Amino acid sequence: MLKLAQPSASAEEPAAEGGSLRSIQERIQELKRENDILLMAHNYQYPEIQAVADIRGDTLELCFAGTKVAQPNIVFCGVDFMAEMAKVLNPGKHVFIPDDKAYCPLAGMADVEGVQLMKEHHPEAAVVAYVNSSSAVKAIADVVCASANAVAVCRSLPQEEIIFAPDQNFGQYLQEKLPEKKVHIWAGYCHVHQNMTPAQVQELQAAHPAAEVVVHPECPPDVIATAAYVGSTGGMLKHVRDSPKREFIIGSERELTYAMKVASPGKIFYTLPRAVCPTHKKITVRKLLHTMEALEPEVQLSDEVIQGAQRSVRKMLEFAPRE
Repeated sequence: MLKLAQPSASAEEPAAEGGSLRSIQERIQELKRENDILLMAHNYQYPEIQAVADIRGDTLELCFAGTKVAQPNIVFCGVDFMAEMAKVLNPGKHVFIPDDKAYCPLAGMADVEGVQLMKEHHPEAAVVAYVNSSSAVKAIADVVCASANAVAVCRSLPQEEIIFAPDQNFGQYLQEKLPEKKVHIWAGYCHVHQNMTPAQVQELQAAHPAAEVVVHPECPPDVIATAAYVGSTGGMLKHVRDSPKREFIIGSERELTYAMKVASPGKIFYTLPRAVCPTHKKITVRKLLHTMEALEPEVQLSDEVIQGAQRSVRKMLEFAPRE
């Protein structure tokens, strides 16, 4: 995980009414101090937001960071379940999200009633909630996992059967990695990764034959089959940083390449067509400025959900990334 430097001089272009991008970013930096705020951002956020974050990373990295927050206020730039995770790990602090309508479609595909029904059909199975799920689903799960440690988490379970929700592509990936287990897979998907195809990868490979293919496990199996490396966004970032290769085809949300360019400035990255999450893009630097000033909207969860989700999330945090 990187502590990012101030944005470059190229950030002087107007971002919104009321000032240049640089002036907005400078005011955000001031507000961190004035309002005692820790600013966290996911790798899929706009570059101008990542550039002013105190902590930027993948979901698991942000969860680990969320256990060590000293400030009373957290502003989280990411989709709803991510900000909820910050609240679950910091129930006594105030957590704010710049757009409370930034709902993750994948997280919304699994519901408590459906998971409970699946458990009735497979009573011997452990319920593993992918981190891309609601806090209510996490609260009824045996354990939560992230893409960076899912294999290790699931392998550690004594149960021979696993109910995995809600990402079907990741569920299939887990089944391949864990042949000793039976994985009952929920039929959900991340539309950004689901829309990626082998043909798109092949087209980029034809144009850039020296490039290595690096993808996220939320991609369909036939896309995963094209890759030299499969991992979380944090794992992908580390892989390209440490690789002797100079060019990479990235099978994930396009803004991940911002962090890759910061970590590996001499390398070149190509993203697949339409690799854009519109939900992450609901959070803009102007909305972030408003939240830093007004300290709203605030994430609200019931004590019951916080306590249940905290139990399963803390189990996940016993496992460092295994990629």
